[in-house]
Amino acid sequence: MSRNKEYISLFDTTLRDGQQTQGVDFNREEKVLIARALGDLGLDYIEGGFPGANPTDTQFFARKPDYGNAKLTAFGMTKRAGRSAENDPGLAALLDTHAEAICVFGKTWDLHVEVALGISNEENLAAIAQSLAHIAKDGREAVFDCEHFFDGYKANRDYALACARTAYENGARWVVLCDTNGGTLPHEIDEIVRDVATQVPGDHLGIHCHDDTGQAVANSFAAINAGARQIQGTLNGLGERCGNANLTTIIPTLMLKSEYNSRFEIGISPRQLKTLTKASRLLDELLNQQPSDDAPYVGKSAFAHKGGIHVSAVQKNPRTYEHIEPELVGNRRRMLISDQAGKSNILSELDRLGIDADPGDPRIARLLEVVKDRETIGYAYEAASASFELLARRILLVVPEFFKIDHYRVLVERRYNALGDLVNVSEATVKITVNGNHYISAGEGNGPVNALDIALRKDLGEYSPYIRDLQLVDYKVRILTGGTEAVTRVLIESRDKTGARWFTVGVSSNIVDASFEALVDSITYKLVRDKAPTPGPA
Repeated sequence: MSRNKEYISLFDTTLRDGQQTQGVDFNREEKVLIARALGDLGLDYIEGGFPGANPTDTQFFARKPDYGNAKLTAFGMTKRAGRSAENDPGLAALLDTHAEAICVFGKTWDLHVEVALGISNEENLAAIAQSLAHIAKDGREAVFDCEHFFDGYKANRDYALACARTAYENGARWVVLCDTNGGTLPHEIDEIVRDVATQVPGDHLGIHCHDDTGQAVANSFAAINAGARQIQGTLNGLGERCGNANLTTIIPTLMLKSEYNSRFEIGISPRQLKTLTKASRLLDELLNQQPSDDAPYVGKSAFAHKGGIHVSAVQKNPRTYEHIEPELVGNRRRMLISDQAGKSNILSELDRLGIDADPGDPRIARLLEVVKDRETIGYAYEAASASFELLARRILLVVPEFFKIDHYRVLVERRYNALGDLVNVSEATVKITVNGNHYISAGEGNGPVNALDIALRKDLGEYSPYIRDLQLVDYKVRILTGGTEAVTRVLIESRDKTGARWFTVGVSSNIVDASFEALVDSITYKLVRDKAPTPGPA
């Protein structure tokens, strides 16, 4: 550690607090993958869950940790009233793990002591003291989460401070002040943490914020400015209700903003910081959810530029519209293609795609004109880069006609099946020509688009091997105009076994036709990308 800088400890609770997120339920293998990614990133602590509370967490802690320098941390609660710490089954379950650190939570709001625990304030203080002393005596690093601390402090300052001080005096390495309901504001965090720091040294104080007012990150930094030296949070801000403090925002801010990197340091190297975007998207992939495009630092839109004038300025001096270099966090700059684009946008995107283009080539102006015309009727190329690449190649280079759609038909039927259940059945038939050979394929699916997708990919002749691993993973529909002849835009996300993902777009007054256009673009893009052989003469 630098002699002139103070160390900020980073405590990740994605695997415990993050699992409280609605719709999130990690299995053991997913927990191991996430823990390894967090270890590679360089976190100080990884809170793995609540051993003994459920089979998944118990199995996770039964495995020896191999998460780099991060300390695997088990989470639980202080001993129950009426039991000694030595005979408490909850504490025993925590200590019967490979965890290097043990984090227990306890009540610090006198209202909860009375109503939830049904014991006296003095009994609660004794439970805190005995639990922390027992953990420290076992040789584990003891962490105490002061549950609802800020509400407790406002209700009874002296008692909340007594709880924090008792934990520290009985062996807690970290006393963590929790804004459990997420309702405290930054100026309150600052004032209260400064007061607590007169009782508990700042290098033993942590902060744990929830995002119910949208200020969990701001509250975390307010606590650091007031003297706390540990931040607890989750990757991508996962957490119950509105989430927890987002470490994917906190980490680069600590490292890259002079307000903080001039005074503090953390255990993450510049090389590890470049894996931040990858770690963020790995978590989304495991959760089978679309990454947040507008997430600070790691989102696809974090360094995206749309207006032509902006693009020109960024190309001359990126810092004009970007507060950091995107590569520092493993992200990249994106010049969006839209009806607001200028030639600079087009040239920048062509360069990213590896398409050589002369700025003076009149076809560049033609491409820009076509993009603007097509976006006027509903296309969205900033969201469908694969369709843009095909359009650009058709105007500037060439895109082979790998297959020709001769005809397609979709039938949707609502009927009773043999069991007497009312069902919807979709069937599709597609007739295509490949290298002079005609193929007719049929498919039955869960809806007309799924049936079309199955039929179209069932037999593509000599190109079938190239699309075996192609998967349609997301499908979005937007109605652009009202009325019975409404124009519909369809965005399709596809991927293959390499992990590559791409988006294609279709627009039509017929939702099935718009979907089919996007499907055809998706297949064509994969054939172009994988350098499928050009078809011979028919």
